[in-house]
Amino acid sequence: MTTQANSIEETALPTYTKRQLALRNGQDRDEIWVAYQGRIYDVSRSRLWRRGNHYEHWAGQDLTAELDRDAPHTANVFDNFPVIGHLT
Repeated sequence: MTTQANSIEETALPTYTKRQLALRNGQDRDEIWVAYQGRIYDVSRSRLWRRGNHYEHWAGQDLTAELDRDAPHTANVFDNFPVIGHLT
C-alpha cells in the first residue's frame, strides 16, 4: 500500500535516461542500478548483484520485459531496495 507521503517523495525523485542508467552497471562505477516498471532501484547493497549481474539479468538496464516474462519471483522483490529515480 502506497501512502500519500511516499507518493509525494517519489514524485520528487530525479529522472534518468537509459543511457544514464547504463552507466550504473556495477562495472565502471560502484553504483548498481536496475529499472523496473519506470522506477530505478539501487541494488548495490545486494550480494546477489555484486558483480553487476544476477543470473542472466544485467544491471544498468530496464528489466521490465525480462522480469514480467520469466522471473521466478514477483515484482515485490524490489520492495527491499530504495527507489532512487524514474526512467524516462
